[in-house]
Order: sequence, then structure tokens, then C-alpha cells
Amino acid sequence: MTRHEIALAKLHTGTVIPANPLALDENRQFDEKRQRAVVRYYLDAGVGGLAVAVHTTQFEIRDPKYNLLERVLKVAKDEASNFEARTGETIVMVAGACGPTEQAVKEAELAKSLGYDAVLLSPGGLNHLSEDEMVERTKAVAKVMPVIGFYLQTAVGGKVFSYDYWTRICDIDNVVAIKAAPFNRYYSFDVVKAAALSRRADEITLYTGNDDNIVLDLISKYKFTVDGKTYEKSFIGGLLGHWSVWTKKAVELFEKCKKVREMDAVPYEMMQLANEVTDTNAVFFDTANNFKGCIAGLHEVLRRQGIFKGTWCLNPDETMSEGQSDEIDRIYKMYPHLNDDDFIKANLDKWLAD
Repeated sequence: MTRHEIALAKLHTGTVIPANPLALDENRQFDEKRQRAVVRYYLDAGVGGLAVAVHTTQFEIRDPKYNLLERVLKVAKDEASNFEARTGETIVMVAGACGPTEQAVKEAELAKSLGYDAVLLSPGGLNHLSEDEMVERTKAVAKVMPVIGFYLQTAVGGKVFSYDYWTRICDIDNVVAIKAAPFNRYYSFDVVKAAALSRRADEITLYTGNDDNIVLDLISKYKFTVDGKTYEKSFIGGLLGHWSVWTKKAVELFEKCKKVREMDAVPYEMMQLANEVTDTNAVFFDTANNFKGCIAGLHEVLRRQGIFKGTWCLNPDETMSEGQSDEIDRIYKMYPHLNDDDFIKANLDKWLAD
């Protein structure tokens, strides 16, 4: 098998894929040293993939005045390639693609040229398009490289799709996975059912992007009986902004969820853990202020751990909300078993080395 085939096989069996944030300095200039450091952190934490140029990386990297899209993609790929050569592991490289069809196709072509394995195709900012147009857009990108479909929550620019839309997305031959992140159980159920009942069910892997429901998504089983035949589907991986922090513990959590999913009963401790993770996510993503500080909140955790120098975003209006820092203090004290500060402290100098 080629490296690309191994990567797609790994994607298919389910893994941990953090959404990479963007490292900037105090002048809001790209900080390549710390960008490499955060990627090294994820790789050493045991993730199976990296998602780059997605919402957490800031869509503004595509703005000509910053012109950071290709550079950020190259940094992550470079670090992953070095890691692969050193360890023999294969890292699933996922690049975000967004915008109208022409733009999304060009971004997919760029990702392919850089050695990426799949694109996460964002529907953000395209609410004016019909479902027919969105399906055709997906088909166009899928002609370039494997596509991960994406149900994006409305609070950050997504739109509500019908069940029929997801059945049509599942029918597209080069759609290899779907990230369900509507932060809504009803909408997520549409995705699962569409994938389970699709003629391509065995070819489509479901990844949770529901940062508000990570653990329950990963331990749940779905069964649908149609005309006497039962179809099953589960979320077997996560592609999450939440996992861009406390990542070592996220990998451990993922392994625990995999084991629980095969049990006949769910241990009570997992239900408690699910609530703890959701509470931390509410703080990281700033749900109290409709997700206003969702990117800066993640940066703040990385800043406290020493990986980032600050919480700066390309858009000066992307900042933490009042009281969000105090809430991060709270979850550090309330759930000390969820952070990986000790792991980072033991490795930070190595990650920051040239």
C-alpha cells in the first residue's frame, strides 16, 4: 500500500484528529517556530491525524493580505513527514477547503499537491446556495481528492441540511467520511442514518465534530431496521477543535471510548466524564457568549502551557470574552485529571527547538 492508501485506511478505522490553531506573535505575524511546536505536541501526544486550514486555524489565512494558507499547510505536512520518517507511523493529513466551488476545488488541488490525504469541505458562508448546488460542489471537489463531508453548526456560519441532502452526499463515490458538527442531536441523527442506510455505508466513516457531546458520540451505537434488515453505524473517530488542547488526555479518552463501545453496558464513570468534557468545552468555546471567544479560548490554554505566546488572532475582534479566563481557571481546578500540563512541561523545550 502507498502512504496515501495507508492514511485513508487509518481514517477509515477511526482516529484522533485535532483541528490545528494558528500561532501568531504580538504583532499578529505568523510565528512559524510555535506553529511547528504545536504540531509536534499533537504528534507526540499520539494523534492519528491533523486537520489544517479549518475553522480553528482561522479562515482569514486565505486573505491575500495574510497569504498564509499554503505556508501553514506546508508547516504541518513537513512536521508530519518528519514524524513519519522517524517513527514509521502514518499521519492522516486533512486540509480544510471552503468557499464557492471554484475556490474549494483550487484549495483541494493545493492540498493534493502538498501531499494531503483528504479535504474537510466546509459549507460555511454558503447559506445562499441550494442543496442541489452544494451537492454539485461536493462532487466537483471529490473529483480532485477524497472528501470529508461537514455538518457545521449554524452559530459559526453553517446551515441546516435535510436528511435527503446527506443521503445524496453519501452517494458520492469519493466521499470517505463525514464530520457531524451541528451541535444538535436531531441533525446529527440525520447524518448517522443517511450513512448507515447508504449503499456506500462501509466506505463512509463517521467522525464526531460535536464538541458539546464528544464522549457520548464516541460510545454510542446506532441501529436502524428497514424491511427486516438491521443496519448499524457509530462515530469511530473525532475531528475536533476541542482536541487542539489537552490533546494527550484526548488521545487517552479516545482509547477508553473505543473499549467502552464494545461493552454490553456503559460504566457510570463514562457518563460523568462525558459531562466533565462538555463543561470544559463550554468554557473553551465560550458558549456563554455564543462562541465569540471559541478560538481565543483555545489559544489561552496553549498560552498558559507555554506553546503559544499569546491569544492573538488575525482578526483583532477575535478575543476572549469577559470572564472566560476565570472560567478556564475554574475548569483547571475542577477537572485536573483532564489537562496534560505535565506532559507539555516535560517536552516543551524539545518542541520549541529549531
